[in-house]
Amino acid sequence: MAPTTRSHQSTPVPESISTAVSPSLGGDIKQRPREGSRSRTREEVWDPKYAVDLAIDENVFLFVPNLIGYVRVITAAASLVFMPYHPKWCTTLYFVSCMLDAFDGMAARALGQTSKFGAVLDMVTDRCATACLLTFLTSVYPNWSLLFMFLITLDFSSHYIHMYSSLVTGSSSHKTVTSDVSRILWYYYNDSRTLFFFCFANEVFFVCLYLNAFWLTPITSSFPIPTFLNLTWPQVVGLLTFPICAGKQIINVVQFWKASKILVGVDLAERQTARREAALKAQGQQR
Repeated sequence: MAPTTRSHQSTPVPESISTAVSPSLGGDIKQRPREGSRSRTREEVWDPKYAVDLAIDENVFLFVPNLIGYVRVITAAASLVFMPYHPKWCTTLYFVSCMLDAFDGMAARALGQTSKFGAVLDMVTDRCATACLLTFLTSVYPNWSLLFMFLITLDFSSHYIHMYSSLVTGSSSHKTVTSDVSRILWYYYNDSRTLFFFCFANEVFFVCLYLNAFWLTPITSSFPIPTFLNLTWPQVVGLLTFPICAGKQIINVVQFWKASKILVGVDLAERQTARREAALKAQGQQR
């Protein structure tokens, strides 16, 4: 469930709905009504203090997919250590981290260990690893540094605003996008193969830009091909993955725009509700 804002959390809760009995937990659970949910007529979210206390009952931190997530963090961080001077180790560790992105999701579904913590850990690892790689590329290609900074900004902002709009509208996951909201995002998020293909190819393109600074041997030295195709392997793979990377940036723009429209729509709905309540209150005072 999505958390409410701080102002909502501090709102007094009627005794009749502040607690409920959960058969699975065998005791009282503390919940607060969600205000302003557009996805359901009534939705409840966990009290933050109770959620913190409950975290000791079952160690979600040690779920198998989350353990895989920690390995992703470690391998991504290790790749950054080798990035300035050892491209082979850097590339290997970076791709290990990327490939594990597919396995943590499969493990979560197979073992019934899906968790919001795991989903956020996965997203944060992706965003930070890509941002660090692009930051390094600004030093390798200083003339293109403004473009790399734009890509970092677009990546973070589009995912943040999309996640926030999902929370505001009561979605259980940022990947829950219906086709009537955006057909592009629906195809992107609702097919795990499409999602992995775009994300992986996007990373491959950026890694090829990184390797291009170290790999100077052209393919013509190993294969009898025309000399005008005097390209290196990173350049060839980069050319093949560039259209997919460009498509991923378009998806980020669409994601940012659609999430912005959703938030504006929520703002307008809340303003209409406030005006209606003010009008009813004024009518009540006149009587």
